[in-house]
Amino acid sequence: MKYLLLLVLGCFAFTSDKPAYRFYSQKLKTVQYQKVLKEAAEADVVFFGELHNNPICHWLELQLTKDLYEAKKEQLILGAEMFEADNQTALSDYVSGKTTDKEFPKQARLWNNYKTDYRPLVDFAREHKLSMIATNVPRRYASAVSRQGFASLDTVPAAQKAWIAPLPITVDLTLPGYKAMLDMMHGSGSKPDPEQGANFARAQAIKDATMAHFILQNRKPGTTFLHYNGSYHSNNFEGISWYLRQKQPDLKIVTIASVEVPDVEKPDKANQNLAHFILHIPADMTKTY
Repeated sequence: MKYLLLLVLGCFAFTSDKPAYRFYSQKLKTVQYQKVLKEAAEADVVFFGELHNNPICHWLELQLTKDLYEAKKEQLILGAEMFEADNQTALSDYVSGKTTDKEFPKQARLWNNYKTDYRPLVDFAREHKLSMIATNVPRRYASAVSRQGFASLDTVPAAQKAWIAPLPITVDLTLPGYKAMLDMMHGSGSKPDPEQGANFARAQAIKDATMAHFILQNRKPGTTFLHYNGSYHSNNFEGISWYLRQKQPDLKIVTIASVEVPDVEKPDKANQNLAHFILHIPADMTKTY
């Protein structure tokens, strides 16, 4: 009995570790973090497509930011979906040290998980005097488009249109990402309204187009612009990337997509070609909210 117990314990001792994540290439070949970092450092724009409530995503975003800073120093620019363009002054004032951590939440609309998930990134920018860009369209305009289409923007004052990508915005509803939204609306159970479904996709597109607009407006030759966004905004080389390509097709863009899987050692073929690098995270990973 004692021998059997030792044998069992010995087997446990040689059980492999349980990794918290694995990076894979576009073709689902295992990739080391250093490869991701090297490609990111050589890129004009990097999209870290996150799962908003996943702590591994947020930790790796911070690690990549730190390591890119070591490689690029002041040639690194940060940007985020989580901050809307009309809050740029508040964000810049905090990052530059003009305001305090008590004043900032009163001056900007912050996501509920800002303190745990995004404040470390903002504070890193503040500590190292990096530019941080609020790239997203103000939510009220995306909501209006979702309800009433682009016509809802006709009455937006000219000064406030500076917070939106230049109008009119071209939307290709045949792109797989937007088409999936249309299909989702059609499969919602109730009688589908084709125009309402199209407006739902257009609301996503105005976010993508606006984020692309502010990335292009703030990036400079020789810099790397690291952008944090929900993975859906950059998956399949669409979304924000598509709008960037319409304006500057020669940009070197690197995308990271995040997926949750039962076993990070067994990539799902359905995720092939999702991004240049595909971050696999255990599906039972704890959540930040």
